[in-house]
Amino acid sequence: MSTKTVKEEVTIKFAGDSGDGMQLTGGLFTSSTALTGSDLATFPDFPAEIRAPAGTLPGVSGFQIHFGSTKIFTPGDAYDVLVVMNAAALKTNLERLKPNGTIIVNSDGFDKRNLRLAKYEDDEDPLSDEVLGTYQVFKLPITKLTKECLADSSLGTKEKERCKNMFVLGFLYWRYNRDMQETIDFLNSKFSRKPEILDANVSVLKAGFHFGETTETFSGQFEVKPAPLEPGTYRGVMGNEALVMGLITASKKSGLSLFYGSYPITPASDILHGLARHKHFGVKTFQAEDEIAAVCAAIGAAYGGNLAITGTSGPGLALKGEAIGLAMILELPLVICNIQRGGPSTGLPTKTEQADLMQAMYGRNGESPVPVIATKSPGDCFSAAIEACRIALQHMTPVVLLSDGYIANSSEPWKFPKASDIPEIEVSFAPSRESSDDPYLPYARDEKLVRSWAIPGTEGLAHRIGGLEKEANTGSVSYDPANHEYMVKIREERIEKIAEFIPEQDIEIGPESGDLLLLGWGSTYGTIQSVVNTMLAKGHSVSHAHLRYIKPFPRNLGDLLSKFKRVMIPEINNGQLARLIRDKYLTDVIQYNKIQGMPIAKSELEHAVLEILEL
Repeated sequence: MSTKTVKEEVTIKFAGDSGDGMQLTGGLFTSSTALTGSDLATFPDFPAEIRAPAGTLPGVSGFQIHFGSTKIFTPGDAYDVLVVMNAAALKTNLERLKPNGTIIVNSDGFDKRNLRLAKYEDDEDPLSDEVLGTYQVFKLPITKLTKECLADSSLGTKEKERCKNMFVLGFLYWRYNRDMQETIDFLNSKFSRKPEILDANVSVLKAGFHFGETTETFSGQFEVKPAPLEPGTYRGVMGNEALVMGLITASKKSGLSLFYGSYPITPASDILHGLARHKHFGVKTFQAEDEIAAVCAAIGAAYGGNLAITGTSGPGLALKGEAIGLAMILELPLVICNIQRGGPSTGLPTKTEQADLMQAMYGRNGESPVPVIATKSPGDCFSAAIEACRIALQHMTPVVLLSDGYIANSSEPWKFPKASDIPEIEVSFAPSRESSDDPYLPYARDEKLVRSWAIPGTEGLAHRIGGLEKEANTGSVSYDPANHEYMVKIREERIEKIAEFIPEQDIEIGPESGDLLLLGWGSTYGTIQSVVNTMLAKGHSVSHAHLRYIKPFPRNLGDLLSKFKRVMIPEINNGQLARLIRDKYLTDVIQYNKIQGMPIAKSELEHAVLEILEL
């Protein structure tokens, strides 16, 4: 009987070719982990190519999971366990393995061909004791063991080899004291119409589990206790999944039909896929021929009285720019979901970056102010989507909702709310004017400087629409210089006035004033939170504030910043929020920027914070 060692937290990296099923393996291990009650954070990492050349360095696909019995904020800096299916996977990931960490190697992926493709020298042995001497290495002929398990299967050689990820998964289920049944249920559902493939995957999964159980080399097992999470009902959720649920919830809470117009683009495509599966909620999805058609269709849906959404990433946001300006001048509600990735141009399609903040703020011709809000984590996408819809509908404006590739594809436990606890979104349309002698004034404004929403066909509400400058109140075309200046300023003022209807900025953790404030936005949340927790435990006067509302800023933000001796802004870009803060508040902020297509590591930011505190 094997001994069980209790671990507080563990980070595992699965790495192999795009065809090795590392994303599926990581996803299934994540689902199993969630059932144990551990807190977790994940980070999928895959090539930009649809099918990169097998065995090459650019073709390595990875999935990282950090789980523990304590609160988990990040997917982990370095790995405790590295699972590699071939030589290229080892070469690209070895440097981030912790000293004395564990490597689980598919030794069949280290033949001469794989070594050559991974750019190793002819006489180089990456599995030698000289190279891996400080690590615990398990060299398993996983491909061979998989084929032996399926010797009696009628599947072809390639189909058998595709099952090898199940062997790894089964072995890890044994090593971390997991139940296989949920994964077996998943496989039964996925391959119910392909019994041979189903039987093969289940057989190999069990073979991997029993291999660990019966081989003396692996006498030790590990166990991670449940985390002390807030009581409630949880599910694992990815960012794009949560965003889909948030948009549908906003539709139900506003009483409006949801229209989503989009053109497929990484990493936003899953929003289109997700919404398309929910027609039973009255959702209408439209895959347009291009980005411009997608946003224009959404504008048409908004004009007709629908909750109109469009989604894209940075390159698509550029193409949508003129149409967003049209929605802005028409003053119609529209939510633009921008799931950011590395740029410029095609850039890094599958890598994360907070690249588009300036584009969201200013990426349109003329003076085109629109609200900009940002989500901070996968689960937070749900409430951020609802808030973006609320602002768009109640303030009659396009809203840019910023997420990114890291948030979109990573997952975390999410305590989902009851529908009854989510406030309704009040929406009103301009009433018909059957007997009024006064002309309808489509751009007359209420106390929020918001115009009324006139649905086409409503009696007495006929008015002119279009992209030409509008006369105040009447909406008629106007080239009057003074009127143009007035309209530019009133459109800006009405967006800034939204600050009166959003929460004031608060401190996430730490004192209300002190030596250093880490001000963040978007997906830097987990790293900043983790670092500040560590600094507070060491007795430093450090705090964390995280922005959801970037245009307009919360009305108390300037006062909050003034209470700290220094303000540091970590960003996965070249300092875009830092520029906005300097411009608005004349605050001499300290930048911390990483632009490598991956999240900021906790150790990196912690080192930078300590350097500042020592000044």
